[in-house]
Amino acid sequence: MTSSSKTFTGKTSITLSKNRYKVWLISAIAVIISLVGFVKSSLTPAIGLPLRPGLDFTGGTQIKIERECIDKCTRISSLDVSETLNNINFADKETNQKMLSSRIQLLDGYKSILIRVPSISALESKTIVKSMVNVIGPFEDGGLSIETIGPTLGEKLLKTTLLSLLVAFSCVAIYISIRFDRKFSLLALLALVHDILIVSGIFSWLGIFLDVEINSLFAVALLTIAGYSVNDTVVVYDRIREINKQDLSLSYKNKIDKAVAATLTRTLYTSGTTLLPLLALIFFGGYSLFWFSVALAMGVVIGSWSSIALVPSLLTISNDN
Repeated sequence: MTSSSKTFTGKTSITLSKNRYKVWLISAIAVIISLVGFVKSSLTPAIGLPLRPGLDFTGGTQIKIERECIDKCTRISSLDVSETLNNINFADKETNQKMLSSRIQLLDGYKSILIRVPSISALESKTIVKSMVNVIGPFEDGGLSIETIGPTLGEKLLKTTLLSLLVAFSCVAIYISIRFDRKFSLLALLALVHDILIVSGIFSWLGIFLDVEINSLFAVALLTIAGYSVNDTVVVYDRIREINKQDLSLSYKNKIDKAVAATLTRTLYTSGTTLLPLLALIFFGGYSLFWFSVALAMGVVIGSWSSIALVPSLLTISNDN
């Protein structure tokens, strides 16, 4: 986050101040689409919340089975798996009822099967695994995992996640208020809300159409996005303050344009090098890290946009000369 000490002269190739309405329009459309996604997700009976919560937040039992495939796994149907679950006759009638709300996911070219049901006992989980042998077997040695999270723990994790985001936002506001001023702090917080809102909105739509669930890793991704966005924003702020002190002849709009031009290459290089390992995780990291990597990659792109375009363009509002 170091800045050059030389005097900035000459014309800049960036005319952000003249195109600020276009910047605001793009961000506004993205935010509106995200808000519509939240509403639609909340009104969807199978979800009932702005985002589809995963096992970490709702509690329940997840059974992951790895199939033994010689070359390529044979195609199976989630409907066949679901029917097998519903046909199991448990001694506990409540457990039989829980099977009706089970969710099945087929991953990695039908090699992995995820079965999610409300919390059940270890014995009932073993019964489910045995019933699956004739449908999706044989199983790979060591390819079985059963995870159970109680509803109380899930609720606690959700509250902790929200508290973490609130603390992160507060720390950002205090830091920028001390280093710059309240106006800069307000706009930095606005950029954070903008970035997290859009990423969450995208996942809201993914939850509706692709049944993508959010978990504790998604919360980690949001906190990482917040830190990344603030870092880029502070770099732009530093350059604006430096140019403001060095070149008193320019209007404030031109100073902002120069600051954006001076930091644009740095931002693009930083974002590009950050995206490279994330793309590697997306394509080669496996399912457990896939959506976490997708969320981070989206956050890098959206955070760069807000830092280099949205926040500087909003700074021109109170200095329209």
